[in-house]
Amino acid sequence: MNWIRIWAIASNGFQEVIRDRVFYFIGFFVLLLAIALRLLPEISVGTDDKIFIDLGMAAIEVLTVIVAVFVGTTLINKEIEKKTVLVLIAKPLSRSEFIIGKHLGLCAVLFVLVILMTVIYLALLSWAQITFPLGSILVSLVFLCLQLALIAAIAIAFGVFTSSILATLLTLGIYLMGQISRDILALGRISENPTVANLTKVIYLFLPDLSRLNLKNEAVYNLLPTGAELFANAVYAILYTIFLLVFAMMIFAKKEF
Repeated sequence: MNWIRIWAIASNGFQEVIRDRVFYFIGFFVLLLAIALRLLPEISVGTDDKIFIDLGMAAIEVLTVIVAVFVGTTLINKEIEKKTVLVLIAKPLSRSEFIIGKHLGLCAVLFVLVILMTVIYLALLSWAQITFPLGSILVSLVFLCLQLALIAAIAIAFGVFTSSILATLLTLGIYLMGQISRDILALGRISENPTVANLTKVIYLFLPDLSRLNLKNEAVYNLLPTGAELFANAVYAILYTIFLLVFAMMIFAKKEF
């Protein structure tokens, strides 16, 4: 594993994604928050501050997840379709290094987007003189970055062995189901049917529990989990991401071009 080669792939991937004009999402984000600042005081009485805090964090998550899914699922397929992958893997570059580099490049773009949107978001909160729990919001956004890294790994894993369209649908499905994986497990418990209960347990084991990394609601009310829980959830996200990348490497290693 050569980290110089991985860094080169990551840097190239970062520039490639930037050229796709993903930063237009920031303009949309600013417009959305500006409209919300104007309209919320008129349609909500006494709760507009909390709604705006929640809306801003939700907008950051939704917009960055869209980038992670739609860009991540095309990263590998784009290289295959353009035949550039043949040039890259012919050089002293392993397929594992290629996958890791692509993932790191996409994660870098996502993290930059989160940082820029966060700066704008906090600036608007301060400008509107809205009191907000800064520490909780920042912790929540750190865990959003972990969630985005995991989603990017899912997107790349699906993109390695299927078409971009199918990979996008599968990744979106995993993202949505991952948000309610605990509810699926609870549904099996209350069903009082052993078959359903076992099935929901299997589904829960295989699906990423993204609710562990979704701390928006807790952050709004400054009610974050304990430090031990946060650490356990962070380790869970990192290990799950590594597992997905290893899976993608194994599939990509057997792929013929």
